Amino acid sequence: MRVRASLQLTDFMETTQQFRTHLNHLGYSQNMIQQLPYHLSDFLDFTAKRVQNIASQDIKNYHKHLQERPNKIKAGGLSESYINHHIYSLKLFFAWQEEKGIITQNPISCLSFKSPVSKPRKILTKADVLTLYQSSETLKQKALLSIFYGCGLRRSEGEQLDLKDVHFRSGILYVRKGKNSKRRAVPMSQRVADDLKNYVYNERFTSENTTALITNKKGTRMRGESFAKDLKELLELTKINKEITLHCLRHSIATHLLESGLSVEYVRDFLGHKHLESTQIYTRISTAQLCNLKTI
Repeated sequence: MRVRASLQLTDFMETTQQFRTHLNHLGYSQNMIQQLPYHLSDFLDFTAKRVQNIASQDIKNYHKHLQERPNKIKAGGLSESYINHHIYSLKLFFAWQEEKGIITQNPISCLSFKSPVSKPRKILTKADVLTLYQSSETLKQKALLSIFYGCGLRRSEGEQLDLKDVHFRSGILYVRKGKNSKRRAVPMSQRVADDLKNYVYNERFTSENTTALITNKKGTRMRGESFAKDLKELLELTKINKEITLHCLRHSIATHLLESGLSVEYVRDFLGHKHLESTQIYTRISTAQLCNLKTI
């Protein structure tokens, strides 16, 4: 029995590692590459079955287990969003296994789970955005606003930006690794281009082999936690009494673009919500339209 258990554990570890490699090839963020295989490992440990023998009922049992499992960090159970993240991991995994021919029937394809209730999105007013820009004390703070508000990038997208991705002459910023490995081109207003250019030429720290657009004082790539910290420090310089996150800036530009008359289709392209082919980077929002916006 011990030999069998040991072999099974080795098999689970190899499967998890292969899934991690698969996610990396798809272009998922490092955060997702760490979390999703961890969730898969938890599931495999729970079922104690080989992938080929897993049935829909096993996934139902696991979902029930997650709903009843206590939270190890704080009082209460697991949040709906955390449970949903586990299920998302399994959807990706079994779709991949079916694609590889490891399984002939996807055990999760016939199941549906209640989606977590989303919290109301916090939106800044245009006056709030103007206050943030006016309160900025460093070129990096302005660059941060330009990336997450002016270009509407996600946190992971801003973190992965390289200097080569910003084309000042054409006024285009390229997102090479968007959500689900999708790429897109984002038009920059003159204000955004100027703020990024000023940062790059006057305040950006560099070190050997640094390719990142935004760097820390060591000249290495800034991480999401540091972006969030910088935004919090900027917020403290204002009288804005709101909890503002990087994603809040993204939600805000989307709302302001729609309010300014752009169609939903254009805004979706701008934010990268459409399923764009990886070989076709395009945008249907003109730089002129963005420049005419009275948002900042």
